[in-house]
This record gives sequence, C-alpha cells and structure tokens, in this order.
Amino acid sequence: MSDATEDIPEVDYVEGTGIPIRGNDIDTDQIIPARFMKVVTFDGLGEFAFFDVRFDDDDNQKDHPMNEERFQDANVMVVNNNFGCGSSREHAPQALMRWGIDAIIGEGFAEIFAGNCLALGIPTVTADHETINALQQWVDDNPDGDIEVDVAAETVRYGDNEISVSVDDAQRQALVEGIWDTTALMKANRNAIEETAAQLPYLDQTRSDIEADD
Repeated sequence: MSDATEDIPEVDYVEGTGIPIRGNDIDTDQIIPARFMKVVTFDGLGEFAFFDVRFDDDDNQKDHPMNEERFQDANVMVVNNNFGCGSSREHAPQALMRWGIDAIIGEGFAEIFAGNCLALGIPTVTADHETINALQQWVDDNPDGDIEVDVAAETVRYGDNEISVSVDDAQRQALVEGIWDTTALMKANRNAIEETAAQLPYLDQTRSDIEADD
C-alpha cells in the first residue's frame, strides 16, 4: 500500500493574480452567511462567498471586487486586519477555496480561521498595514499582474517589488513539508494508531463494557 502522505502536495509557492478585499474585522459570517451552511458537502459553497455584500435582497449585484470581471480568475486574496474573525466555521475558507482562492495575504488573521485555511493547504501570510495597502492598490491597477507567494522564503513578489512577509512557523513547516492534511496523515498512520490503541487498557475496558451492554 502506498504512503497516503505522498498524495499531500507541498505548498511552498503560490503564483497567480490578485483580488483586493478591503476592510478590517471581516468576519466569517460575511465570508459565508450562515443560511448557506446547511449543506451535506462543501461543494458549491464558492458561489455564496461574500454573498450578502455582493448581492442585494433581490439578488442584484452590488459593487464588490468578486463581482468584477477583471478579478474572476484571481487566486490570491489581499485583505486587511483580523480577517476571518467571529465564529469558527470551517465553511468560510472552504467557500473561498471553492471560489478559486489558493493563498491569502493580509495584515492579520483570526487564529482559528488561519488554522482552517491550513487544513486546506491555503497559506495565510502577513505584512504591515502600509505594505498591504500598497499591494491592494497595485492589484487594483494591475488585475492581470502576477503575484508570487514564496511560503518557504517568506516573500511576496509583484511587479518590480519584493516584500517580506511572515508565515507562522508551524504553518510554514506543515505547508512546505506537505504535512498539512491531518486526515491524510491519520490514514497514512492507521496501523500505528491501531497498535497504540490496542495497548491502551482503558480502551479494552470500554470494549468490554459495550459488549456487556449488548
């Protein structure tokens, strides 16, 4: 049997075009409204990303970057501070990923949101306010311009610029080494988990109690 970890891609570099989403404290309810979370799978969530700030009550489009044709192929989102705050719903990064986002550059991220992004292999890298504002303006002016996010080197390149960014140490290691998918890791180590479980006396007692109840 092949090692399941071989199927986990290393995410040390993301390249693509950007989309600027301006504003501090954008919470997960804005990213994916709760009424769209009543789903069996995450498939199809992308079309509902930022729905209430993209559409009015009659489903007419509002002025929002995600509605603009020039940003439809973007895969690098550029945000401001405390992005992804609020409830810990994992649907938020799922919706962004299914819209097309592969990496997010921002001033700061809510911790749980960043962790949920990591579980999908989406880097969340940070820089200061002035640096992010300059990048957002560049993206506005150059919607087809390439942005290169080097997770391993902690740099972002765009136009003639190269900026230093910060990546959480644990996040960077997990992405670069291809160990960010915990479900795949558990499957890859199933035998070791079963061997360890078999050596735990309280699990044997639990099994005995269940069998006795039956």
